[in-house]
Order: sequence, then C-alpha cells, then structure tokens
Amino acid sequence: MKTTNTHTQQKAQTEKLSKPIVEKIAIVGGGLGGLAAAVALQKQGFDVHVYEKAQEFRPAGAGISLAPNGLNCLAAIEPSIVEDLKHAGCDVRQGIFKKMTGEIIQINPIRSRYLEKYGQPLITIWWWRVQQILASKLLPETIHLNYRCVGFEQNDKGMEIYFEDGKKVYADLLIGADGLHSAVREKLIGDGKPHYVGSMIWRAVIKYNYERLKPDEVVSIKGNKQIMRLLNVGDGYIFWAIRKLSPDFSVSDSATLAKSRVLNELAGWEESLRGLVEATEAEQILEAPICDRAPLTHWSKGRVTLLGDAAHPMAPSIGQGASTTFEDAYELAQCFSQSSSIEEALTSYEKRRIDRTQIIQTRSALADMRSYETDSETSSRQTQEQPQTQTGEEFQDWLHNYKPFVTSFGV
Repeated sequence: MKTTNTHTQQKAQTEKLSKPIVEKIAIVGGGLGGLAAAVALQKQGFDVHVYEKAQEFRPAGAGISLAPNGLNCLAAIEPSIVEDLKHAGCDVRQGIFKKMTGEIIQINPIRSRYLEKYGQPLITIWWWRVQQILASKLLPETIHLNYRCVGFEQNDKGMEIYFEDGKKVYADLLIGADGLHSAVREKLIGDGKPHYVGSMIWRAVIKYNYERLKPDEVVSIKGNKQIMRLLNVGDGYIFWAIRKLSPDFSVSDSATLAKSRVLNELAGWEESLRGLVEATEAEQILEAPICDRAPLTHWSKGRVTLLGDAAHPMAPSIGQGASTTFEDAYELAQCFSQSSSIEEALTSYEKRRIDRTQIIQTRSALADMRSYETDSETSSRQTQEQPQTQTGEEFQDWLHNYKPFVTSFGV
C-alpha cells in the first residue's frame, strides 16, 4: 500500500511538472536580453511573444564585448548562437594600453588565457549584429514591433499589458527587458530616474580602415580624466568610445556640437585617434551620461519580473552588461522549466541572480571611477587599502567561470 501511495505521488508530481505553469509569456523589450530570453523559453516549449517599441530593427547600438560567462550561457541555450557570433564578430587575442600620444604602456594576452581557463574567447561585435542573430533563432510570429509599453495590471488569473495607441495584450507572465529606462520597472518598483555615475560617454560604430587597430586587438588609451576604447566589431566596422570624468552630465544641443565637444576632448591626442572622430558623421555619434541604478533586493512581484538592464544596469567599465543579461536569460528559462508554479520559478530566479549581479554592479561602478586614476593615485590608494582576501584574478575567475548556484564573492 505504501509503495502504491508513493507511486501515485510521484506520478502526480511528474504530471504537475510536465504541464506548463504559464500559457503565454510576454517580454517587453526586443534588445539582447529580451530576445535571448525568448529563445531560451521558446526552446523550453513556452508560447513567447516579444513586444518592442521600435518600428523596425535597424543598425544601432554600440560595439560590445562578450565574455566567456555570457557565451557559455548562450551556448547552453542554443549552440548555434555562439557559432554565429564568432563568425560575425572578432576573436580578441590581446589588449593594448596606450598613452594619448600613442606610446604603448602594456600588452596583455587575452585569447590564450580565456580559452585555457574559461573555455571561450572574448568576442567583440556590433550590438546590432547580436540582435540580428538572436532574432533569427525565433519563430517569425514571436516579435511584435511598434509596441511601446505604458503600464500593466495583474491579478491571480493573469495580466493585461498596455501599450501606446490603446493596444493591449493578455499574458500569464510579463518579463521586463526594456533597459535602463524600463517602463516595467517603473510600474513594478517605482524607484525613479537612473543614477549618474560621474562619466559622460561619446561613441560610434563606423566603417573605417584604421591600420593601427588589428582585428584581434582591443585598445584602451588614457588621457587626462578621459578614456578612449577601440574595438573591431566585424565586417570592417570599428567602434570607438570616449569616456570623460565630468560633474556636468548635460548633452549637447545638436549633433554638430556633440562632435565638436569630442574633438575638443581629444586636443593634444595622437592625430590618428582624432582622425577616427573626424571621419565619423556627427549624426552617428551617440552622446549620453553613463548611468546605473541601486541594486535591488527583489525583481519580481506576482506575475512580473525583470531581466538585464531593467533589473541591474551597470557602468560599462568591466564589460559585463550583455554577458550578465545572457546569464539571466539562461537561468530564467531553467527556473521555469524546473518549477511547478510561477512563484517558485521567480523565487528561484532571484536567488540565482540577485547576489551575483549586485556584486558585478558595484564592481563596475568602482572600476569606472578607478579607471581615471593616475599611477600615483592608484599606488596611494592601494597602500591605504586594508588587505583583501580576494584578488583581481580571483574575481575574474569567479566572473568568467559562471555556473548555476555559484557561491557568493565579496565586493
């Protein structure tokens, strides 16, 4: 009799887990996080729909770096994604640090160390190419353009999501993947505007033959409270970005003024670097304050949760924005495939993700400020700091060797 009862309980549990806990999932935001989550959930058999405010997917966004932790999560979602990324982007062999006059300060090997220790390279690629690749893995009817979210209402049976022009959709679950200025986060958490971290940034992706940047290199140039970064992002395109430590976070009144502002920042710099900016059409230059948000202790309420920059926006200094977003997408899909209720899935998702992303957010903000230090300032700070048990190398290992249920790492 006991054996029969046990068998009946196991059968009931199996049936419970085999039945989808949600019928329809709505993702607000068709950026990298929203699309990666859609691919992961669709592979698990869920009915997923992505609602994107743009009227079309067009060439946009910055050059980004994809680290081993992000690539390994994408490979777990769909191996062909990583293969496509490697073909479309650049496999980085080394990082070069220069003075603004062009003198090389340091060369660091990257490819051999990353492949040996973490099993994946570091890839540099245009954000738009990643969006294209992820979108190609989805069923055509998954993506809905020209849907700008303005709010939602939920109850114990489901929810309605509201968009501009009176459009609305019904879903069982809402995932807010709509970035730094997330409408879903504002409705869910209500924590106001993002926080300015203290740096302005100007950036662009252009087709340009810059002989001093090889396809397998990333270059960082340090000026006077300025940092310039150069990436090859595939197919002859180069991404340049200039960060400036500044108490003023106002943006220019026109594209022409923004370009003039960048060139003014590069006064006294090596001429070929100024040439990159001069060769860039003013309208292509994106000017913005770098912002993050305070880490949250929870991302979910009822049938709504957050993902990527909507959940944990961070300064770009350690290049983990996209990679941690892909971690989110993988883990969220795993939690929904392994849970018997929405509450259980979202609770598990937060336990897997929040502690880790809090550390990376904090480290990113700290790295942004420290990147402007002079050698003497860095030496003085290190002398005054208390001895730490964790080293930079240990943090890198913890960061790039990400696996589910990793132990916490001190800030």
